[in-house]
Amino acid sequence: MSGFSMVDVGGKDKTRRRAIAAGKILLGPEAYPLVAERRLPKGDALTLAEIAGIQGAKKTPDLIPLCHPIGLTKVKVMHVLRPEEQAVEAFCLAVITERTGVEMEALTGASTALLTIWDLSKPVEAALKIDALRLLYKEGGKSGTWINPEGLPDEARQLLDS
Repeated sequence: MSGFSMVDVGGKDKTRRRAIAAGKILLGPEAYPLVAERRLPKGDALTLAEIAGIQGAKKTPDLIPLCHPIGLTKVKVMHVLRPEEQAVEAFCLAVITERTGVEMEALTGASTALLTIWDLSKPVEAALKIDALRLLYKEGGKSGTWINPEGLPDEARQLLDS
């Protein structure tokens, strides 16, 4: 017999859980300065990406099959300009007090922020690339705290303190 089911988390204790995800969009020489200066023809990609990332995190159970609907207590999305790479790195912090983790919400938030920058930049630069989407940090629950083996950037540490 085969089938699908959500993992039963009913027997777990509710604990505070946090996760941070990040990724980059490589914009190129045409789009990068317009994004950085908030002068894209379609509007301010950085502000819209932060709002979209929050919305994306909130919609995670609607997008990913078998993902538990959870009551997020905080979502924060921030961006960091990387001029040496002509890139923007997006970070998403998701927080809950629940019986299940919040990693997928953080990853969906970061992804949605990056896709929003893509959408607003594509009329200026067709050769865009999203890269390095990854989970950086998670805490709470039975497994405790985990930090990505590549380390935790200073910007991610700032999110933990916010």
